[in-house]
Amino acid sequence: MKPVERIKEPIRLEMELFEQKFRELLRSHVPLLNRVTMFLVTRKGKRMRPMLVLLTAKMLAGKVTERTYRGAGIIELIHTATIVHDDVVDESTFRRGFFSINALWRNKIAVLVGDFLLAKGLVHSIDNDDFDLLRIISVAVKEMSEGELLQIEKARKLNITEEVYFEIIRQKTATLIAACTAMGAASVGSGPKTVRDMHRFGELLGLAFQIKDDLFDYTGDSIGKPTGIDIKERKMTLPLIYALDQAPAAKKRWIRNIVKNHNTDKQKVAALIDYVRASGGLDYATARMHALKDEALAILKQYPDNAARHSLEQLAEYVINRKI
Repeated sequence: MKPVERIKEPIRLEMELFEQKFRELLRSHVPLLNRVTMFLVTRKGKRMRPMLVLLTAKMLAGKVTERTYRGAGIIELIHTATIVHDDVVDESTFRRGFFSINALWRNKIAVLVGDFLLAKGLVHSIDNDDFDLLRIISVAVKEMSEGELLQIEKARKLNITEEVYFEIIRQKTATLIAACTAMGAASVGSGPKTVRDMHRFGELLGLAFQIKDDLFDYTGDSIGKPTGIDIKERKMTLPLIYALDQAPAAKKRWIRNIVKNHNTDKQKVAALIDYVRASGGLDYATARMHALKDEALAILKQYPDNAARHSLEQLAEYVINRKI
């Protein structure tokens, strides 16, 4: 059994029901919109975010409620909306081996579909008086936008410190994963402390996930992500930030010059990757990632020892050991 399938086992039936409910949620009276949203449903990924919502609820309450399904649906709507919009911004033509929405239906339709998904999530919350769930996801969307803009601003000047890096990835990546686990807790009536704990657990998981993603840029493995792509996009990730911090003045100028002016030169990028490796940048980032995972697992130890918790623990391990 694949790791993700094993993680999903305590909520296998609930995930099947979620898929049915999510399809219903996407229905519209506009035929074109139905064609696009059904395309999105058929090319679904691992559904990690709904899994987090359902597993958290089941760990805490031993069951999943209708509010949990609604929370998982809202999360997936918002997540899908951000993906559709990101593909437009990045001019991406492929997503998970399929053509992107903008490649098949062009940018205008893709943007409108993303807007529909976002609005659908908000209206679905309001219609069911799920204002606590709406607040959780609204804060996440706000922070995701802020994180993207902060990264763009800092990339222009290449002045990202480790502190700023963690704030960027917290907002860009970790905040939505934190919303999943907080949503799962809130959906089953957990108290404020438990919701905060689960939010922090998800945040730590998201931070570790992003560091793992950044490490892929410095590996030569066939992991589906081109080596050096972050440098090409002038993204200052943790291994590079560490190498820059440790470097003598002349090397600092050399690093900044490559990232700023020679980021498409394969030989120079390869030399920079070798330098980051030799400087201990990968080891440092890996150690920080493991520390975040350990902190996340320590939070779970306070909560019921059941199959759902074991799956969340396995998920934390999967995040830092995955190959793609």
